[in-house]
Amino acid sequence: MRVICDRIARIYSESLEETVKSLLQSLGKLNRPYLTAVEEKLLSVLESEYGREITP
Repeated sequence: MRVICDRIARIYSESLEETVKSLLQSLGKLNRPYLTAVEEKLLSVLESEYGREITP
């Protein structure tokens, strides 16, 4: 579960589009320690689109 939260936290920013923020918030509220295949694909797409723009 911690890995999923860390992945979401690396992407999340107030400047994201509302749809992206809503999706990340929904994924963060899941009450299970894994993502389905579709959820994993969605998160991977968001990481590839927004991950490189985020600086630690």
